[in-house]
Amino acid sequence: MEDEARVAGFLAKGLREQTYAVDLARDGEEGLHLGSVNEYDLVILDVMLPRKDGHAVCRELRGLGRRIPILMLTARGSVDDRVAGLDCGADDYLTKPFDFKELLARIRALLRRSAALRPATLQVADLTLNTASHAVARGGRPVTLTAKEYALLEFLVFNEGRVVGREQIAQHVWDENFDPFSNVIDVYIKRLRAKLDANAERRLIHTRRGEGYLLAAARGTGAGERP
Repeated sequence: MEDEARVAGFLAKGLREQTYAVDLARDGEEGLHLGSVNEYDLVILDVMLPRKDGHAVCRELRGLGRRIPILMLTARGSVDDRVAGLDCGADDYLTKPFDFKELLARIRALLRRSAALRPATLQVADLTLNTASHAVARGGRPVTLTAKEYALLEFLVFNEGRVVGREQIAQHVWDENFDPFSNVIDVYIKRLRAKLDANAERRLIHTRRGEGYLLAAARGTGAGERP
């Protein structure tokens, strides 16, 4: 949620290139609505928003019981302004102008905090993911993935052993522009299988007919499974 459309577009583009799914709000009212109906991992909230300012949006999200990490952005750098942002419920505060690398570092720190210290390495059977470098290996063999393929795989790994539906995947890996009637998710699942499971003794990515997908090392993931 940013007060300048050009800056917001720049931030969204940069974050998407870093594999984050991004929704944009044009004003505080829209931001409050999106934050109250969607399960986001993080909110980046500008203070100077039309219709409802960032402080009000933050207070109302907290009033709704939303414990989502909130990073406040503002051009005001005084101590009183930072205190006001933190007092309304924000978790961190970044003064503009800022370096995009610092924004990414703040985001990673907040996501680690909210995920109870997200591990540097994730592993399922012989599959390993480095969450910092996004390096992936299967059985010690490096696997080259696109940014979106990595984001999808990481989401499946974080939900190891749990079936995740297409709606959940779209919400966490894609963004508000995702077409729910497209077969994009199926295409990306097929790509991941080709890169990860094709030459492996044991498949990790499974389909549960009518439910969704799951990543699991155990054989026999239950009724309704298909390749």
